[in-house]
Amino acid sequence: MSSRIAILSGVRSPFCKAGGALKDVGADDLGAFVIRELLARTDLDPDGIDEVVIGNVAQPVHAANVARVIASKAGLPDHIVAHTVHRNCASGMQSLTTAALQINSGEADLVIAGGTESMSQIPLLFGPQMTELFVRLMRARTLGQRIKVLASFRPSFLKPIVAIQLGLTDPICGLNMGETAEVLAREFGITRDEQDAFALRSHQRAIEAQVSGRLAEEIVPVPVLPKYDRIHRHDDGPRAEQSQKALKKLRPFFDRHAGTVTAGNACPLTDGAVALLLGSEKKAKELGLEPIGYLTASAYAGLDGRRMGLGPAYATAKLLAENDMELSDFDLIEINEAFAAQVIANQRVFVSKSFAQDELGRKKPLGELDDEKLNVNGGAIAFGHPVGATGSRLVLTLLHELRRRNLKRGLATLCVSGGQGAAIALEAA
Repeated sequence: MSSRIAILSGVRSPFCKAGGALKDVGADDLGAFVIRELLARTDLDPDGIDEVVIGNVAQPVHAANVARVIASKAGLPDHIVAHTVHRNCASGMQSLTTAALQINSGEADLVIAGGTESMSQIPLLFGPQMTELFVRLMRARTLGQRIKVLASFRPSFLKPIVAIQLGLTDPICGLNMGETAEVLAREFGITRDEQDAFALRSHQRAIEAQVSGRLAEEIVPVPVLPKYDRIHRHDDGPRAEQSQKALKKLRPFFDRHAGTVTAGNACPLTDGAVALLLGSEKKAKELGLEPIGYLTASAYAGLDGRRMGLGPAYATAKLLAENDMELSDFDLIEINEAFAAQVIANQRVFVSKSFAQDELGRKKPLGELDDEKLNVNGGAIAFGHPVGATGSRLVLTLLHELRRRNLKRGLATLCVSGGQGAAIALEAA
């Protein structure tokens, strides 16, 4: 990155479990809501925005190019362009780096970037037999033809295809994301107790962050549909009553017989949206806006989809090499907690000399992912993982925490389904 990019402000919705408080709010409406709040907090003339870039994975069929729909619903003028980016779990991070590239190239001065996802509204699909029946029914011209088509119907045609299940499965290696976590748990000998202990810590840290009010700084309350008679103010995933005993009772979910990954030590399906305002340092000074931080570097890396959870190691290695940095340069680190096994596996390979030499082409290990620096406010095991928005949430949460602690540098990184990793280097203002 030729120059650092100012992050001028940011907000997010509460992250709520799919099928819960935000189930009736579409990805487009969630995104529009946080952008309206972002503009209100910065008191910025919308005409000054050059573009909107939004990460989204499920791509709602009622809102093609959902970024454009979001921009319009948020009240931005028609002349402001918008586009949607999709890099699976890193989509919310891709929106930020795309915006940064546009600003660095001189194509834009101010860009709203972020991510949105309504996992509640990912549809069930009809199979090919039912689809074909509908097609033949529409083409039938006479009553007799229609009766003949309907007579061919079988109840089995109504068996639904679960779109979210398809989306969470890598079509190349044939494993769903939970199964890739089991691969890492076996490869690195990560026990069930270790995973449950990590999950418990995520909830405990998230609850402490909620109770202290730290998270309120980044969350905009959302009115709950359909009556708008309640306001949802908090992430509803963190559990104050969570315990190791309760986690231990859960059965393995992805490998029923020999597995260790459960619904308790994995992230839940979640709805949520994030919006951040990015600009050049020059533009920030012109507008009199004080940044909350800066995006200074980024990197994406590819790896075997069966071990996609190690994406943070590959992406971080690339980021450090390209920017002459060391892991010790970072004061705080956020890794998306897709699965406890996945984060623990990264903790092990980050300090492994053989992994560094054999797989990363480094002479020495990346360094230690210190528990006292890592996910200090909890992570996705507690908050959830609205896949298109999480990358932006990591950046927003990390910048606020750096400022609260008077620290300077942070690293946000995550694994990406399909076999990729993403990493962003940040500096607090």
